[in-house]
Amino acid sequence: MSTDIQKRVKKAGQLPGTPVYTGNKLEVTPTITVASYNNQEFNEYINTQIDDEQIRARDSHITWVHVEGLHDIHLIEQIAAQYKLHPLTVEDILNVSQRSKIEDFDDYIFITLKILSWSHKLNKMNTEQLSLVIGESFVLSFTESPFTAFNLIRERLRTGHSVHLLENGSDYLAYRLMDTTIDQYFVVLEKISDKIERIEENIIISPTQDNAREIFQLKHKILLLRKAIWPIREEISHLLQADHKFITSFTRLYLRDLYDHVVQAIDAVETLRDMVSSIMDIYLSLVTNKMNEIMKVLTIISTIFIPITFITSLYGMNFKYMPELDWRYGYPCALLVMGLISCGMLLFFRRKKWI
Repeated sequence: MSTDIQKRVKKAGQLPGTPVYTGNKLEVTPTITVASYNNQEFNEYINTQIDDEQIRARDSHITWVHVEGLHDIHLIEQIAAQYKLHPLTVEDILNVSQRSKIEDFDDYIFITLKILSWSHKLNKMNTEQLSLVIGESFVLSFTESPFTAFNLIRERLRTGHSVHLLENGSDYLAYRLMDTTIDQYFVVLEKISDKIERIEENIIISPTQDNAREIFQLKHKILLLRKAIWPIREEISHLLQADHKFITSFTRLYLRDLYDHVVQAIDAVETLRDMVSSIMDIYLSLVTNKMNEIMKVLTIISTIFIPITFITSLYGMNFKYMPELDWRYGYPCALLVMGLISCGMLLFFRRKKWI
């Protein structure tokens, strides 16, 4: 059964808006990081208590609340209550198996997209969900586990090296979070491309069943990539075309560039899918050719032994009166004839270029 379907089963029979975490429960405590800033100051709070004033949005400041770990449903509900999120939004934040989407509410925009990362230790792709809530002066981000790529944005805010972040609103911060997430897609795409090239080289040298297993695993990964990236184009297109009070003309320019990045990623996925299909065809062709070579050798051997078998079976008959049975040189002559026939057939096959 598909992993997504297994996760959806956890929600079976629940009323709409019921908060149910569909991911894997972790033993670690969720981490909350709050960054409050404007073009003059920056404040940061880590592992902030949910009832502190620090977590609430402040006037003339942009507040970014980042939560790592979604298994504590009570914590998510408390944050949602402070920012007056709709119960369906809370349900979607906790439902990590859903398709990426965008929804408009009266006071905020809700976006989900997939985080793709490559584990160098395990040499495989990891997938999880990122949920963004964009308000007029705040951004809420939720991930299942720590996502280190956001640390660079936080560092730029902390050091003041990003003027655009400090001088623009929550829409630009949300754009930067999405841009950072999508940049990781290209890292994964590059790793998969390298893996495809390596498998192709191994197949050309010597196709094995392990190669076929790796090809099917790659097809599954590329399918996951396609499901993760394609909906994001619709999300960004919606942000560009809809009339949102949170999205400024300044940010729309960057969203257009982000749209181009997503299109490039989609093109790369389609290219990889074609490459995997081609490699599968190459593998099947090489395996078939290898089998044909084996069958050709066996056929030649069998063909050579047909006249030899005829001679030996002929003289194996138990008739009393056979001309050559009492001949002194009958046995060596039979061997000589069989040898000449075999050599003659080999020469004939060589002339026909069958061997």
